[in-house]
Amino acid sequence: MVTVLRPERDDDHDVLFAWQRDPAAVRMAAFTREDPDDRAAFDAHQHRIRSDPAVRHRAVERDGVLVPTVAAFTVEGEREVTYWVDPGRWGEGIAAEALRLLLLEEPARPVFGRVVADNVRSRTVLERNGFRVVGEDSGWAAGRGAEVRELVLRLDA
Repeated sequence: MVTVLRPERDDDHDVLFAWQRDPAAVRMAAFTREDPDDRAAFDAHQHRIRSDPAVRHRAVERDGVLVPTVAAFTVEGEREVTYWVDPGRWGEGIAAEALRLLLLEEPARPVFGRVVADNVRSRTVLERNGFRVVGEDSGWAAGRGAEVRELVLRLDA
């Protein structure tokens, strides 16, 4: 299987929007838009991140099929990573591979990842790429409609 990163394109948006509306994915990710069904908010967000030169946002293809997206961005002076995988492809190791490829492009260190404490799969993706838990936080998670405990992970080298 060949996994490659490429720039995200406008023609990816219908698929990405569908993935980001999946109820199980919204719950697992937790930190999502207030209304996953709001296409205008989705489109505005996509435009904003694609227009920001500080955001490294990539679509990921496996054997020519769009499977996840992965990104690095800056929040309060720190680089963070995020990813979103087609829920139908969970458990295939795609997110870990996509993050590995992104980290080859992303020079900043340290880089952080955040995950809801009970999201074992996402934590595993980060840990397989060398991230280690360095702290905890809590915050409002629209995808769960509740305050959640969050783990903060860091990759130093």
